[in-house]
Amino acid sequence: MTRYKAAAANVTDDKGTPDTAEFLNISKDDILSYPSITHRSYPDTVNKHMDGVLKPFVDKSLDVTCTILQVFERKLGLPEDSLLSRHTIADPSRSEARCIKNPGKPRPTVTSEGKVIEAPDKLALGAHTDFGSLSFLHHNKLGGLQVLAPGTSNWHYVKPIQGHAICNVGDALTIFSGGILRSALHRVLPAPGEQAYHTRWSVVFFLRPGADVMLHALTEESSAVADAIARLSEEDRKKFTPNQTAGEWHARRTRGRKVASNVNVRLDAGVYAFSIS
Repeated sequence: MTRYKAAAANVTDDKGTPDTAEFLNISKDDILSYPSITHRSYPDTVNKHMDGVLKPFVDKSLDVTCTILQVFERKLGLPEDSLLSRHTIADPSRSEARCIKNPGKPRPTVTSEGKVIEAPDKLALGAHTDFGSLSFLHHNKLGGLQVLAPGTSNWHYVKPIQGHAICNVGDALTIFSGGILRSALHRVLPAPGEQAYHTRWSVVFFLRPGADVMLHALTEESSAVADAIARLSEEDRKKFTPNQTAGEWHARRTRGRKVASNVNVRLDAGVYAFSIS
């Protein structure tokens, strides 16, 4: 896991177009163990806010996301703590808080002939699903987040609502649930209208399973999950037994973001996105 990702470090399409977002990752483990270091050290600006800002943020994020996991346990017919035990707070994981900055696009220019030239929209983040279980997103009044609903080809903006957060399901829950829960395919680009010219800030908490947790459909713990897997083709079933730990899955997906490939290839290979039919 890197602490800081500069703009243009990742690609957004098959042409290798660089992204425009920069962000800082702060490990959940380091936040909760501070001032002891679990994984790495951080700049003084981060350390100054560990106790007053970051720890309360992570504590509340864990409270909310773990409550959602309990709801999913009941809805999926899983025994109590089936999902929670795979997200034990004390276990080392790839869970992290992230602060994201995406600059606004340049305003239109006017040529000497009076022609207005509008800068093209550039993706801050290309189409992808999230690596882990749940993503708990907070941002200001600026839009820009888009989702692709299953079975459609049209992207839709997610309108920011004051006092609300957005929670996305990620790959790990898709695998654990046998595909009943779908990881959300999403991307980020300039918001429509005047918003596009302003810098967009957002804060996310990514809940991920313990790094040593094996990823597989929980067919032996839920008849609903077993039935979902039974309805799949033999080829599709393989996607739910990747024979990887959550830590290995995260590392592979992170490397994949630095490889140019088109959306269809990403969906099939699970490099940028996890997909089932």
